[in-house]
Amino acid sequence: MVEKHGGKSVLITGGASGIGLGIVKRLLADGASVASFDLHPTEMNTNSSKFLSLTGDAVDEAAVDKAVQDTVAAFGGLDIMVCNAGVIAISPVIDMDFAEWRRVTEINLHSVFLGSRASARQMIAQGRGGVIINASSGGGRKGAPNLSHYCASKAAIISLTQSLAIELAPHKIRVNSYTPGHIETPFWKGIAEGFAAISGKSPDEVVEDFRKTVPWGRFGTPADVAATVSWLASPDAEYISGQAIAMNGAEFPY
Repeated sequence: MVEKHGGKSVLITGGASGIGLGIVKRLLADGASVASFDLHPTEMNTNSSKFLSLTGDAVDEAAVDKAVQDTVAAFGGLDIMVCNAGVIAISPVIDMDFAEWRRVTEINLHSVFLGSRASARQMIAQGRGGVIINASSGGGRKGAPNLSHYCASKAAIISLTQSLAIELAPHKIRVNSYTPGHIETPFWKGIAEGFAAISGKSPDEVVEDFRKTVPWGRFGTPADVAATVSWLASPDAEYISGQAIAMNGAEFPY
């Protein structure tokens, strides 16, 4: 069996849970050497030399640079960067304080900038190209009530990705983003509680209302997203750059 990412080294931010953990597991299964960088240790049932858990803040410039250096030291280089770290919060804009706006937009957007910059510098120095993949959202393509800070940050990530793709193409570094719809992750507890407080519905009713908006009939899974990320990182996607690829069960059909 040929390993899709055999011999490749990967750094993933926000890899300790949810979509990030799904990507860690998928790329390890595909044969890559994977470093997961998160505020919390990434718990994996493996002692493999191909896995490295790094802890730190994805919006700390020095910590992100060090995560790249530690990945290179462990695996001999960096071929694939996945900027997955992010947060979500629910609040009507008229009730939102500036601190919350800053927290959501800074974590979501600044982490992608710092991760993309640090990995691009390393990839350019290596001289063999590379792949950068950034986490956006369906909310980055279509605004939603009570999510203005989240949607704005995710839209900015799509634009940043497009700019980076053009700028880094001469170095044979491809840059794309993924835009999930509703994915079953630990985020949903906070999402459901946030919308329940606004709507007067129960959290379970909120989740069911969102589920009904998905034509495919179910929420996505981290594995659904990870499969797309694996493909974007592979040679099969060699001519794809600057794109925002959706996995959403036809919820946002564009």
